[in-house]
Amino acid sequence: MAKVGIFFGTDSGTTRLMAKKISKKLGDIAAKPLNINRIELSDMLEYDFLILGTPTYGEGKTPGLATGAENGSWQEFFPKLKDNCFAGKTFALYGLGDQEKYSDRFANGLGELYDNITAYGGKTVGTWSKDGYTFSSSKAVKDDSFVGLVIDQPNQSLLTEKRLDQWLESIKPQFTE
Repeated sequence: MAKVGIFFGTDSGTTRLMAKKISKKLGDIAAKPLNINRIELSDMLEYDFLILGTPTYGEGKTPGLATGAENGSWQEFFPKLKDNCFAGKTFALYGLGDQEKYSDRFANGLGELYDNITAYGGKTVGTWSKDGYTFSSSKAVKDDSFVGLVIDQPNQSLLTEKRLDQWLESIKPQFTE
């Protein structure tokens, strides 16, 4: 079994594309990325190391039926979480956002994902600098850094590969110990 589970929530595909890129870059240590709407909690709990991704939908939320996701997503998965179910698990998070169009809620879905993971005992790694982004507000910022990698494909697609590589280099040692 691969050491790192990769799970994402999306309806449109960009978050899935990033999950596939991450899996390819990690090679044999990563499992095939899976959409959160196709798994049970037990599938996620098979891994000690996980990478989770989300876009931001609607008024700064993770995707779900209420935000227009056709097949459900994170909003439907969160109620399946149980007290301390992520104790002993290490997570790295990534989120997608548009800093120009949604400057007032940039990558808020990533912040919501972080809040749910840590509320259930998960440890997170892989914070990311706010440098190079211009936005007015984000729930994904804690202690003056993003809680994970933030990707802005609409406005900064030329930086995505470099950011992915740098972020993966920063988290990989914690996943291969």
